[in-house]
Amino acid sequence: MNIFTLFLTQPLANGLALFYKLVGNLGLAIILFSLALRFVLLPLTQPYMNSMKKMKKYQKELDKLKKKHKDDRTKLMQAQADFYKEKGINPGAGCLPYLLQIIILIALFRVFIQLLTPDTSLASQFNTLLYKPLQFASNETINKTFLYLDVTKPDVLNINGSPFPLPGPILILAALTQFLSAKISTPYLESEKKKAKKTTETTDDMQVAMQSSMIYTFPLITLFIGINFPSGLALYWLIFSLFQLVQQYTSAGWGGLTPWIKRLGLLKSKQ
Repeated sequence: MNIFTLFLTQPLANGLALFYKLVGNLGLAIILFSLALRFVLLPLTQPYMNSMKKMKKYQKELDKLKKKHKDDRTKLMQAQADFYKEKGINPGAGCLPYLLQIIILIALFRVFIQLLTPDTSLASQFNTLLYKPLQFASNETINKTFLYLDVTKPDVLNINGSPFPLPGPILILAALTQFLSAKISTPYLESEKKKAKKTTETTDDMQVAMQSSMIYTFPLITLFIGINFPSGLALYWLIFSLFQLVQQYTSAGWGGLTPWIKRLGLLKSKQ
């Protein structure tokens, strides 16, 4: 057993099994386990959220710096660094925590792919990673049905006449929530585009273009990849994205969704 499996994959599998033994349904266990995992990681992500909140608070001052040094990238970077230091902002506060989240996501991906295999004994599959006190009886049947899902199979709709399967509701919700989460964490992208056009640096245009494309690219990747993997993974990704969406809103407001909400008349006061 390698180190990655010993310290990440195996503990995560045992955590999932523990929640299953508490609730008796694998889909519900995935939801509760996902929430518990996000709460455990909350202290690691909070510094990043606090930095986002401060950056929103001082957005006008940052915009003034960009305008003042629009023709000198080096001076702008130095002025921003000095400003961040003065205000106690650490833009890189979330790098290591989010790297850890990616590692955990990879480990969970391995857990789901290894354990949630259709047409096999789930109990036997689980037992390959479980500690003895949590192991299932060899003949035990695991309840893998949640709502309309079999969590070991992809969440897809097979419509007559369609040349390929279409994403199911949970998978669509996961992609949509991921899109909203990305949008809310990208404050006023349209205004950033306008600022980039006013500068002589091509890197500004490239940065904004990449930022804009990722908002749409990642949810689409979720849809296209998700139709080939167990729906339990889509269920986890939905809960993960929902939690992140709420966390981002409580830290920095509606962010990039503000213009949309204003157009719908749901936000009248200026944030």
